[in-house]
Amino acid sequence: MPQFAVLIHVSDSAHAPDATPEELKECDDDYEALVASGRMSLAYALTPKEFAKTVRRSGAVEGVHRPDGDIVAGFYVIEADDIDEAARLARNNPAVLAGGAVEIRPVHSGGMVEAS
Repeated sequence: MPQFAVLIHVSDSAHAPDATPEELKECDDDYEALVASGRMSLAYALTPKEFAKTVRRSGAVEGVHRPDGDIVAGFYVIEADDIDEAARLARNNPAVLAGGAVEIRPVHSGGMVEAS
């Protein structure tokens, strides 16, 4: 079955190191629903942008700033028959419900990398 990456775009990640279970409940509920569907392959929540750095071609290393204000707060991979089904599976993501967005792309290749 084809795989689709779901990139979560919001103003910042809810997954601060000191986030409480109550603060993460909506995210955790969505995660658990996707796991229960049998369609989720992997998921990673990223920390807030204050913990991130951007490296530019010039060699500059700086904090994250995006002109549109949104960052990638996390991503997961789901299996679906096609991109339309993947969109239906991702539409209840808390980022979407809060006015953010998810970007869905077919996975071309890759997987976990084993150290040699």
